[in-house]
Amino acid sequence: MNAPKAKKIDKILEMHGDRRVDPYFWLNERDNPEVISYLEAENQYCDAQMEDTEELQQQLFDEMKARYKEDDESLPYFFNKYWYLVRFEVGKEYPIFGRKLNSLENPEELLLDVNQLAENQSYMEVGSVAVSPDNRLMAYSADNVGRRIYTLQFKNLETGEMLGDAIPNTTGKAVWANDNQHVFYIRKDESLRAFQVYRHRLGDDPANDLLVFHEEDETFDVNVFKTKSLEYIFIASSSTVSDEVRYIPAEDVHADWHIIHPRTEDLEYSVEHYKDEFYIITNADDATNFKIVKTKVATPGKAHWEEVIPHREDTLLEGFEIFSDYLVLEERTEGLLQIKIIENETGKAHYLEFSDPTYTAYIGLNLEFNTQKLRFGYTSLTRPHATIEYDMQARTSTVLKQQEVLGGDFKQENYVSERIWAPSRDKKTLIPISLVYHRDTEKSAETPLLLYGYGSYGHTVDASFSNVRLSLLNRGFVYAIAHIRGGEYLGREWYEDGKMLRKKNTFYDFIDAAKHLIAENYTSAAHLYAMGGSAGGLLMGAVVNMEPQLFNGIIAQVPFVDVVTTMLDETIPLTTGEYDEWGNPKNRKYYDYMKSYSPYDNVEAKDYPNMLITTGFHDSQVQYWEPAKWTAKLRELKTDDHLLLFKTDMSSGHGGASGRFESLKEDALEYAFILKLEQNHHGK
Repeated sequence: MNAPKAKKIDKILEMHGDRRVDPYFWLNERDNPEVISYLEAENQYCDAQMEDTEELQQQLFDEMKARYKEDDESLPYFFNKYWYLVRFEVGKEYPIFGRKLNSLENPEELLLDVNQLAENQSYMEVGSVAVSPDNRLMAYSADNVGRRIYTLQFKNLETGEMLGDAIPNTTGKAVWANDNQHVFYIRKDESLRAFQVYRHRLGDDPANDLLVFHEEDETFDVNVFKTKSLEYIFIASSSTVSDEVRYIPAEDVHADWHIIHPRTEDLEYSVEHYKDEFYIITNADDATNFKIVKTKVATPGKAHWEEVIPHREDTLLEGFEIFSDYLVLEERTEGLLQIKIIENETGKAHYLEFSDPTYTAYIGLNLEFNTQKLRFGYTSLTRPHATIEYDMQARTSTVLKQQEVLGGDFKQENYVSERIWAPSRDKKTLIPISLVYHRDTEKSAETPLLLYGYGSYGHTVDASFSNVRLSLLNRGFVYAIAHIRGGEYLGREWYEDGKMLRKKNTFYDFIDAAKHLIAENYTSAAHLYAMGGSAGGLLMGAVVNMEPQLFNGIIAQVPFVDVVTTMLDETIPLTTGEYDEWGNPKNRKYYDYMKSYSPYDNVEAKDYPNMLITTGFHDSQVQYWEPAKWTAKLRELKTDDHLLLFKTDMSSGHGGASGRFESLKEDALEYAFILKLEQNHHGK
């Protein structure tokens, strides 16, 4: 079967006197039957090329699925008289939400069975479930397309009946006022930016809901939430580099909204409430790695902020949790997460101790104020996820729930993890790499290695366990995560060094990490594979243009690859909010820099590695046509006979298929692709 060829219709794109010709621009016509038939032809070609792996894909799927506990249940948590839990039943794809009054011994009251919502739907995602303060009513939201646009609905928990109030086009979040009558929610604009907060009174026509706040600045989006104390409702407006928070008492929906501190360029802050004070985490006064301040509720402005936890050059402050007797900090030092406990009365502090060379630790769900028990999460590349309860007074730990890995092929002691540092081309930066492999895997030039990366938005990919990944480790692969610039692994500067006009550092770091792994004899270019999704897909596209010979295969999931054209189009979701990440190409300096790395604009007539590119037709974050155009252009120009496969899920969005096990089919396809390449290589 021959590879599909997309037809060419030249579209001239001009900006700053620069002329780009885009022959595949037309693929953005979502309703054009020719577009659909091109995507379907690519799907058929992908299936045909992967036909010899169908048995392997099924085997991978079966072993991945077998590791999951089918009738799994979340750890119950207690809130406002009830124990809440989320559970799964055998043979069902979706969660069931329930609660029990006062004691876990009491019968369960069904709140929501998502399996029922998913009947006759090709996609189903529940955004949130929120119960009213008097426990009598419930708001929940659902998306049946995959574009992250949710419809809010309401249920009377006493009678079980659905109320008539259905509110479409929301972010999925609902925040109850303390009067049990009003709910705050957020609407999205045409480019899917969260931009308006509304107040709905139960029983009223949603068309008449009150617009409480409209965010006019297209580079900001909004969020609404209630404080842990349940006393205040906050609206937060945020861009990549600044915040503005306003509040009312949760008791009085008619109160005037007060601003904590007006938006200021490069001033970031977020707020919690405790007694008569607001606690604020902020980068004010050059606190690049953030600090914590507090101020009286009556005088919230920056002039009144008092320092509680100072800024530190070597430690990034990621978050905090307030208890009546303790303040708990989530920090990152030299890339590793730490949890610090401080006694409010004495100021005495201690850290929790973790032993793995690379791991993830985070503050969990802690809804109670008056407790000495802290729930936190812990996982590493070799250790499944655990939720642990730590007694801050007695300093003792109890594991409340440990992720079970079924299927009989996992023993923690059979796997080894390590962290190494790769020298960068700038001769002064060291790039951290986390690695995991089976203890029987020998490191050599023949060893296959999958290198994963992201490196944008300050989002850090920490070392955590994956039971899906075992299918590669058990077949002799090394799995590695490159903690490249653009993330915040080594603090805020690590992020600043990988964005805007320094974005190429992200790509260089990934390439330098790959070369170091080869130099240290973990693998060789013939057995090296790379994977990334979304902005990590941009990373994949950039590195294959820069160093195509470095990898045997690339997997680019929902990749952001048409950077210049997308960033010039303000109607596309996310664009306006992204100017502080990539720059605004309407400015010549940013246009030229973006164009110099944009994967689509830099495809050339040369050899490329084997590539699998995936997308979702309804993707709201990266539109399907970016990978479609990229694939078409690669097909036209590449000079090799390597595999180039493009798979579009016609019924899902950015997160892939909904349902617990459906998404494993995507994992199985990706792993089968790499294993096929590895087998072909050994077969030569």
